[in-house]
Amino acid sequence: MRATASGCKGLRWCAIIRCGVCPHRCALEEGRTGLCRARKNEGGKNAPANYGKLTSIALDPIEKKPLARFHPGSLILSVGSFGCNMLCPFCQNHSISAVSEADVEARFVAPGELAALAKEYAPRGNIGLAFTYNEPLIGYEYVIDASREARKLGLKTVAVTNGLILPETAALLLPWIDAYNIDLKGFTEAWYKRLGGDLETVKAFIASAAKAAHVEITTLIVPGENDGEDEMRRLSAWLSAISPDMPLHITRFFPRYKMMDKRPTDIGAMRRLREAALENLKTVLLGNV
Repeated sequence: MRATASGCKGLRWCAIIRCGVCPHRCALEEGRTGLCRARKNEGGKNAPANYGKLTSIALDPIEKKPLARFHPGSLILSVGSFGCNMLCPFCQNHSISAVSEADVEARFVAPGELAALAKEYAPRGNIGLAFTYNEPLIGYEYVIDASREARKLGLKTVAVTNGLILPETAALLLPWIDAYNIDLKGFTEAWYKRLGGDLETVKAFIASAAKAAHVEITTLIVPGENDGEDEMRRLSAWLSAISPDMPLHITRFFPRYKMMDKRPTDIGAMRRLREAALENLKTVLLGNV
């Protein structure tokens, strides 16, 4: 039995539906959420359970996203919800990204209300809205709606994302975002598999986003996992084929969450990786050093 267009109202049970937002394509039973904990089968429809439910809000420097070449020196009102479609064991925001709605305190903020709040901070140097902290694109509907309202007020929009989004979802989102920082967590399928992701999906999103907006990339360097210079050369060469001007942020790992047994990334190794990346890219920055 399949859910009808009108949903499952009046039926004792509904068919399982398949989420098409990311490559996990979770099978959702009525009332259940998928791996991300933020998309739900509501009456036979794939709904964002975290729509407008904000767990975090802060006025951040744009460089903290990090964005080095997009309105440097400005501030941006940064908001997060809950949920993520990857399973990174080093996540520094796991208290909101690796939990469901029942585990967090959230406040509903309508898209227009959020845009108006961002506009209020314009005299302090705020340029717009950044969707960040958890994985914002699993709740792409709210990102689009809030971005539409922000555009009406002359504000910029930013998304900080893992890029694990299918092309059909990306096509809806891309017209509404002015700048992205996208995590490229490494350049091997094996590493992405360990993190619950898919490298080719992320690569496709980066290529699409670069045609529509300003894009910067962040790669967290985890000792013994993705810290090889040859891998960095392949990663940076691939980015350079899109644009050698695309900034790459190489970020130092510190023990977090389920990776407390790892040591921090050696600073000397970070510098060597930067030199390897500079063989292909014009701008490579070190973070957390």
